[in-house]
Amino acid sequence: MDQRSFHQDLLLDLLKAIRSVDEPHARRLFQLLREDSSLQQLRSYLDRTLSEVQVSGQGSEVIRNLSSLRTRIDVEDGGPPSRPRVMDVQYLCDMTPYRVPAKPWTTVTDDDNLVSHLVSLYFTWDYPFYAFVDSKAFLRHMTAGNVDSDLCSPFLVNALLANACYYSQYSESYAVPGDFSITGRKFLAEAERYLPSYQLEKGEGVRLASLQGALLLYERYAMSGEDDLGYTMLNLAIDMGESLGLINHDPLDLSKMQLSDEMITSVTRTAWGLFQVDTVVHTNFLKPNRVTSVSLDRIDRNESGPGDLWVPYPTEKRPRQSWLSQYFDEACKLSYIARDISRHLYQETTSQADQYRHKQEFYSKLRQWERSLPVTLRDSKRPPPHIILLRMRYQALIIGLSRDGFGVQSFFLDSEEQRRTMDESAHEISLVAAREISSLARIHREEYGMDRAHQFATYAMVLALFTMLDHPSFDILDHDFLSLTSAFSTSANRSQVGRFLFHIFRQSVHSRNQDERVLQSDAVPADIKELFGREPPSHLPDRLGDYTDGLERYRGSFSSDPWNYTASGVRDMLEKYERLSLGNADSTRSRQPSSPSLAWTA
Repeated sequence: MDQRSFHQDLLLDLLKAIRSVDEPHARRLFQLLREDSSLQQLRSYLDRTLSEVQVSGQGSEVIRNLSSLRTRIDVEDGGPPSRPRVMDVQYLCDMTPYRVPAKPWTTVTDDDNLVSHLVSLYFTWDYPFYAFVDSKAFLRHMTAGNVDSDLCSPFLVNALLANACYYSQYSESYAVPGDFSITGRKFLAEAERYLPSYQLEKGEGVRLASLQGALLLYERYAMSGEDDLGYTMLNLAIDMGESLGLINHDPLDLSKMQLSDEMITSVTRTAWGLFQVDTVVHTNFLKPNRVTSVSLDRIDRNESGPGDLWVPYPTEKRPRQSWLSQYFDEACKLSYIARDISRHLYQETTSQADQYRHKQEFYSKLRQWERSLPVTLRDSKRPPPHIILLRMRYQALIIGLSRDGFGVQSFFLDSEEQRRTMDESAHEISLVAAREISSLARIHREEYGMDRAHQFATYAMVLALFTMLDHPSFDILDHDFLSLTSAFSTSANRSQVGRFLFHIFRQSVHSRNQDERVLQSDAVPADIKELFGREPPSHLPDRLGDYTDGLERYRGSFSSDPWNYTASGVRDMLEKYERLSLGNADSTRSRQPSSPSLAWTA
């Protein structure tokens, strides 16, 4: 479909919808059009309106017209986005927040515009969640072109570029234009060529850039699921952090080591970023984390001020106040709670009474953390993505506790009646948290779309979806469930692991034997029906058909039935997710830290 015919059909559908709905809804639609709202905002309006129309019992013609418009504006299901997905990156060269050179950092390309575009994408969408690189120091050293820097190296740069391609929609970022499955492969291959020499760094000979590069490769492998190397890279980074005395070691006073302020800031941020990665990963997958302590004080939470902005490059959305240092400090506090949860619930053997007491303590600490959040992080209606993700992370931890640690020991109660009451209460707490994740995903989708959502959003969404699936009163027509399913399908389509997860989710929904209700409902948009249909309608492309490509190598891990990847519940889903993204190579072996004397320079 060319853009002219698309916009003609869109106009006709808009007119039909305006004529059909009542005056308040028509007025709101007019307002959205006058404000030049995005397709995502129009889609959100239609989601809400369809739900309200269904409840009010208005006629089928209204529902049909709204559904037709909803299908028309769905970016990923036929209609072109507001800007072409495949375009010349030169168009963006004047917009990039960061200008850096391609040489001498990579042999993949000599195009400074492309590299600047990708670096800008990384620091916009990926970096803020973990923030284990000091962005100012990295950019200064990359611009200077010194390949021997401790704060920038060809290994680190190529690993970063490989990750950044995950967030790009432009043709130069793809080894084959438009093929998401091999995005960033050339940069990844170059980073891997450097890896053997950096793995030889030991003790005080470890460069900070090598540790950061290993963390970036962990992220890249976790998205692609390639070669079961996710845990391998995470463990390599943790080993490097221990060798440098940054973690699991006596306190370090960097001010006595004759390091520059730039190096001190970089070391501190990397140490705490590593702690966050470790606690997120291991708590996500119900394992004891490896980082028990950080040897350095946290960064100044007031480093970011009201004038520091997060700019949603390359979209035309307005900038938001970043509050990055406040976010980072609160994320570190949450990581402490996650560390204790992972070690007490997923490692130590305790009595049922102790399990119950620990769960109550952790739940109270999580609630207190949430209540103590500053207004700028807790009550902001349209925050930047990293703050949305922080709130998702809190809700994910609530689900973990309320669902009794996904099968770790049950609550210590005196009677079956008490146990039943507690189980019902736990189900409700987890369902409320899942609905909150759905609400947060809607905000993310309305404001920024889901094409560039951080991979943690995928984790939080699939956790919330399976929590809803597991609830005794699961209703497939639940608005939060369908809305979250749509957001998840977009996010999942960006990576191979995401595609695998969506196939597992889809089969798991089929096993509940409710998908026919979706297919028969006049209130459910066509794109949602396609997601749940066992066979695609003849007039629609089967965009889900390749979601199982490559999944065959995991058959033995999942089921005796080679074609059945259904997850029986939340815990089973997490085991599959872990196997797909990080592999089986997790090692919790102890390692004696080397001397904490540091040899960095800057």
